[in-house]
Amino acid sequence: MSEALDIRGLPARAAALDLLTAALSRRAGLDEGLNHPTLAALAPRDRAFARALAMATLRRLGPIDTVLQARLKKPPPERIVNVLRLGAAQLLALKVPPHAAVGATVDLAAAQKGGAAFKGLVNAVLRGLTREPVELDDPDLLAPQWLLARWRAAYGEADARAVAAAIAAEPATDVTPKAADPDLAALLDAETLPGGGLRVGLKGEVSGWPGFSEGGWWVQDASAAIPARLLDVRPGESALDLCAAPGGKTLQLAAAGAKVTAVDRSAGRLKRVGENLARTGLAAETVVADAAEWKDGRSFDAVLLDAPCSATGTFRRHPDVLWVASPADIPKLAAVQARLLDSAARRVRPGGRLIYCVCSLEPEEGEAQVAAFLARTPGFDLDPMAPNEGGAPEASLRPDGTLRILPHHLPDGTDGFYVARLRRA
Repeated sequence: MSEALDIRGLPARAAALDLLTAALSRRAGLDEGLNHPTLAALAPRDRAFARALAMATLRRLGPIDTVLQARLKKPPPERIVNVLRLGAAQLLALKVPPHAAVGATVDLAAAQKGGAAFKGLVNAVLRGLTREPVELDDPDLLAPQWLLARWRAAYGEADARAVAAAIAAEPATDVTPKAADPDLAALLDAETLPGGGLRVGLKGEVSGWPGFSEGGWWVQDASAAIPARLLDVRPGESALDLCAAPGGKTLQLAAAGAKVTAVDRSAGRLKRVGENLARTGLAAETVVADAAEWKDGRSFDAVLLDAPCSATGTFRRHPDVLWVASPADIPKLAAVQARLLDSAARRVRPGGRLIYCVCSLEPEEGEAQVAAFLARTPGFDLDPMAPNEGGAPEASLRPDGTLRILPHHLPDGTDGFYVARLRRA
């Protein structure tokens, strides 16, 4: 364990327990937990430890649950299960010294309602883990079995295992520069990625990094930056960003000189888009509306739809998505995506272009969605991408010219995405 993750006391572990519980209880629970006042109230080192502990637990939840289930004759209450998960992650992932990890976790169990009755169980299970080596990085255990089976069917055994193996890895932070700056990479200790994004070597709060307060860049995963580049807007063109929050693509389109309209149904999330526009000195019209029902008769040169989806491709930064998703979510979301795609198409002027993308690894939300759209929508055709266009990994280019980006397609990882570019006749 690094010096930055020195042993913290009970408040930090209690915050990690609340964060883990929120993450596993509902979609977007992790984001809510990370923004909760109880976490913010901790000292910076305690806050960093709480976050690191919860994330390490989520990234290796499958193997941790496997070893715990083998040692539990009868499952304790869910709150105590989460305490045990945190204890196992301290021992096996963060390498906290056993005496500190076991003792602090027993204390955390005792602090829960009714938890005193489980102190002996927690102590025995965790001490057992200290005596037996455990393999935490087995790809066959890192993902929920139903998702791993889907990935095998869609991509084959080798790619499915490579996708699953990426779950355990802590991602670097990627940023998109507002404009070309030959000095920015050195200031951020960053490597330049294909397409012009930067993979940053700095750690800590991004708001303190060089160029942030001046609006010189914004945080955006390497894959998430590709769709807006592929839209290839030119200065003065009209561009529509549907389902725009958190706004990285809106910023890209505005920085390219387009006249941008950003639409999102969440006023709170769209407020963040406005704040980022102000910080970067960029301009866009923002509209709070359901993109499928938006009553506006304008047509646009370029339309980008990053549709709501299962988000299974974002597990590097949001490992909770793997454990709160269910097979029933996918057809429900696919129906929403179809409505949004039809709405987006109606807003493309003749000769204009449309990007459809999702941060999902599930074919029903990507390949099948676009195939169905083309079958029911005369006047639109695929506009195939060229190899490496927009900074896309070469391995992601499909025979039809769409992109299927898998997390292992970039060294050190990237988010999973599907991207299709379409043109109206």
